[in-house]
Amino acid sequence: MSAVREIEVRLGARGYSIRIGRGLLDDATLWRPLLRGRHALIVTNTSVAPLYQARLQPALADLHWRALALPDGEAHKTLASVARIWDALAELGATRDACILALGGGVVGDMAGFAAACWMRGIDCVQMPTTLLAMVDSAVGGKTGVDHAAGKNLIGAFHQPRLVLADLATLDTLPPREYRAGLAEIVKIGALGDAAFLAQLEHDPMALNAREDAALTHAIAHACAYKAGVVMRDETEQGERALLNFGHSFAHALETVTGYSTLLHGEAVAIGMVLAARLSARLGHAPMADAQRLAALLHALDLPTQPPPGLDADALLAAMRLDKKNRAGTLRLILWRGAGQAFIAADVDADHVRASWVRNA
Repeated sequence: MSAVREIEVRLGARGYSIRIGRGLLDDATLWRPLLRGRHALIVTNTSVAPLYQARLQPALADLHWRALALPDGEAHKTLASVARIWDALAELGATRDACILALGGGVVGDMAGFAAACWMRGIDCVQMPTTLLAMVDSAVGGKTGVDHAAGKNLIGAFHQPRLVLADLATLDTLPPREYRAGLAEIVKIGALGDAAFLAQLEHDPMALNAREDAALTHAIAHACAYKAGVVMRDETEQGERALLNFGHSFAHALETVTGYSTLLHGEAVAIGMVLAARLSARLGHAPMADAQRLAALLHALDLPTQPPPGLDADALLAAMRLDKKNRAGTLRLILWRGAGQAFIAADVDADHVRASWVRNA
């Protein structure tokens, strides 16, 4: 096991650790003491279970436990899947001191966290992300939920984990496309609020492309620390935390309109950030050169920067109107004033947003 990087998230009397390193799943001393009761449920998916589930099982031998492997993919991030988690908890006889171990990517973590938030009005959840995107984004901060036909993550709750355990070894089996999708969320941190970090990523993108442990550990720890700071200041997204959605209004619309079948979340975020940066430039908030710089970095990381062809701009705009950041029927987007300077833009003109969906606009 490699040295463990640890980041503390403190929310008043509550708090938890984010632990980052290689081989962490194999060290039960890092997570087993946090299980308070007699019941544990491993929630995973059919892709991850054969790879990593067995590493957790020996430490659960003295408990009443079971595992539930859900179908893999965003298309299964539904209330029906969460109901399967609740059914498993019921069959286990899980009480209020039970714990869910969320072993998988962002879809698993979001659903497991939401199920934990609702079961008996709240039980513990330990996040064990196995994708880069989940390690730097969805596992941290307590946002949980599922998708609805009308839009992404429209049903959910804030429910902080007991622990986030990010084992770099799980990234060794991550397909290249899913790995690259996680890089988009790392770039997002620099783009929205840390220009120096963005410059570091620009200096040596090949280290991240090569999955070098030192570069990965630094990037994951930096992104998690930045997000943790925002969450501590604004847990339920009343202000500053909304900035973490830079690019996401566009991204969620893309995912919704394409039926979650064309783009991975990180790919949609990469496109969304470029669209937000270009819109910012057209509205006079930022230099177009910064949008071009962002697109160049994402391209170097082999991420898309343009929407797929043939999408209907009006359908995309309609999907954006259901975004949770909107207020009183007006479009409220996260734009920027240049690299590292995101801000909340209220009442953005719909015609400008519609025009953003035209490729190369």
